[in-house]
Amino acid sequence: MGIWSLKNLNLNPSYSIGQKIDSFNNIEVYYNGGINNVEDRNTSKDGYNIGLKYQCVEFVKRYYYEEYNHKMPNSYGNAKDFYNSAIKDGNLNKDRNLIQCSNPSNFKPTIGALIVFRGTMFNKYGHVAIISKVSNTEVEIIQQNPGPYKKSRETFELVKYEDKWEIKNSKILGWLKIKK
Repeated sequence: MGIWSLKNLNLNPSYSIGQKIDSFNNIEVYYNGGINNVEDRNTSKDGYNIGLKYQCVEFVKRYYYEEYNHKMPNSYGNAKDFYNSAIKDGNLNKDRNLIQCSNPSNFKPTIGALIVFRGTMFNKYGHVAIISKVSNTEVEIIQQNPGPYKKSRETFELVKYEDKWEIKNSKILGWLKIKK
């Protein structure tokens, strides 16, 4: 059996797959084992597709469903697909029914916003997380399935120049937030 056919591989035996490792606003973050590990599909009682258990998408959609009672019109897609590069900064992303902000943006990141990372050579699906803290110089995110040895929280530098806010990380496409 080749390594590519392994399922439910736990690359960090310090944790068990499905173990609670963090929470934000009483919404739990679970350990996944490996980036491509898939346990099962999580759906709400009314059948809404929340996502594949313990993946990053499942956490952010579960967070929006539980915290904001928000169901995304397009409930499928990889993490990087949450950001649509054809949508201008501050406009509605109809697939997610959220306001989309580019990086850099005219709009400062806000707590609870969903942040989107582009795909990489090692993770073609991209990554999504929730912004958990914001100051004038930093943004903290909380994430599920960042990799077996990364932490559930990560902090990035935030800078403002020429009336635009930028989270200093070349992998960040932008963020999405609830319409107000």
